[in-house]
Order: sequence, then structure tokens, then C-alpha cells
Amino acid sequence: MSDLTAFLFVFLGGGLGSVSRHGVGKLALNLFEHSKFPVGTFIANTLACFILGLTLYFFKERLLENDWLKYLVVIGFCGGFSTFSTFSIETFKLFQEGFYWIALLNIAVSIGLGISVLWLMLR
Repeated sequence: MSDLTAFLFVFLGGGLGSVSRHGVGKLALNLFEHSKFPVGTFIANTLACFILGLTLYFFKERLLENDWLKYLVVIGFCGGFSTFSTFSIETFKLFQEGFYWIALLNIAVSIGLGISVLWLMLR
């Protein structure tokens, strides 16, 4: 696969992942509008780990044979759907506003659940 083709698959997957993340964020904001906990980012990051785990579990052999699947889903979609920068700024703002326990809960649950989902699916 050429570098240009790989970039195109990452571009397509990343765009779809980013648009999906935006949709999840909007939906979460509508459903949990009064929550201090960053529900949208939490859901998007957890789902991205789940999708990554599913892809690695079910398509392990295909990923070795078909680079496009790795570039489209693993790097592109999951990379675009998850968001460490938003997680970081939302957690920082919670600390700034004095919501220390919510910030610490966000860190513990987000990282713990993300790693746990992958561990359970790939062990």
C-alpha cells in the first residue's frame, strides 16, 4: 500500500470518527445537560476502546493481511473518535472549578474502564 493510500484511509476513518464523537457529545449533552461529569467524552473514549478491542479481536489476522483496515479503523476511526485532549481539558477545568472528586473520578473511571475493556477483549 502506498503512503498516499494509507493517508487517505486514515483521513476517511478519522473524519468519520470525529463526526461520530461530535454526535455522541451532542447526544450526551442533551441527555445529561446538568451533569458536571464529562459524559460525552467518557462515552466516546470508552466506545473507541470497545471498537478498537472488537476490531483487534475479530480481525486480528485480517489486520496483518489488509493494511487498509488498520489505517481506516484502528488508526483513523478510533483515533478520531477518542479524544485525549478533550478529556484532559475537561478534567483540568473540573480541578479549576473545585470539583476535585469529579475530576479524580473522571481520571480513574475513564482510564480504568478503557484499559479494562481492552484487557477483557484481548486477553
